[in-house]
Order: sequence, then C-alpha cells, then structure tokens
Amino acid sequence: MNSDVQIAGDPLAIPHLLPPVPAHPATVAGFAGLARSIAADRAAWAPLVRYDTTTRWYHRLRTGPGYEVWLLSWVPGQGSGRHDHGASSGVLTVLEGELTEHTGAGPRTLTAGAQQVFAPGYVHEVVNDALAPAVSLHVYFPGLTDMPMHPSQTTVSGGAAAPSEVLAP
Repeated sequence: MNSDVQIAGDPLAIPHLLPPVPAHPATVAGFAGLARSIAADRAAWAPLVRYDTTTRWYHRLRTGPGYEVWLLSWVPGQGSGRHDHGASSGVLTVLEGELTEHTGAGPRTLTAGAQQVFAPGYVHEVVNDALAPAVSLHVYFPGLTDMPMHPSQTTVSGGAAAPSEVLAP
C-alpha cells in the first residue's frame, strides 16, 4: 500500500501549497508569545540591562514591521507616571523583580513572568514599590509614537500629586 507522501508527493517540496509564514505576529496572543520568547532568551537581553538611579533606563531591543520592543529597568521607587500609549496596544512582561501597576481598578502586583496586555487608551502607572531592582519588556504595536501623561490619582492626604514628566516607554 502506498503512503500519502508517495501518492501526493512531499508537501514541503511544494512551498506554494503551504500557508505563508507571517512576517510578524498578527494577534494580541502572537505579540504576547513574542514577548515570552524574547524573555526566555535571557542571554540576549540580560547583558544589555543598566540601572540608573536618576531616571528609568530603557533600550529599544527590536523593531519589526508594525511593532517595537523595549527593555526597561526600574530601581526601587522609580515609576512611569500615569499615562496611556496613544494609538498603540501593548504587552508588558516582567523579566526580573516585581512591579506594581496602578489602574482605576486599583493596584496589581506583577512578578517575574507576569504579563499585562493593554489596548489603546489604557491608562496606568507602573512603579517599582519593591526593595530590589526590576526589569521589564514592553512590546508596542504599532510602535509607540505617543505617550500622553494623565493627572495622578489623589494622594492619601487628599491632595493631587504632580504628574510625572517622564515620557519614555
């Protein structure tokens, strides 16, 4: 009896019959998977990380058609200020340490391996409230062109905190 390959031929030998391989992810799940695969390749990103006590450090790690990937470090106490990402959607992945994300729904602790997916207009503030440095990976699609800052939430004393001037990813 003949096998399917003997009857039809090897489908890998006929590339036009195979579905095209996408040049980049096309879904939110695809971008989250891209972030996980970059996170897993520690040897590629860990040597690049720098810690700066005066400002958050960031480095554009990769660009692709319609997206960009940023690597950020956070020393204790550093934060992003309350912001959104303009027309970009994104995936935030914590690579090392712990970050706290503040949204209208309240704070959420993100530990190493945690991901937060967001759509355009999603307002949040990310802060390193821990006692150790943290590193995060941010994938934006399309690439980040705008990061509007928003007034900070009311402080415990009832006064409004000053908005941050940080406009980095």
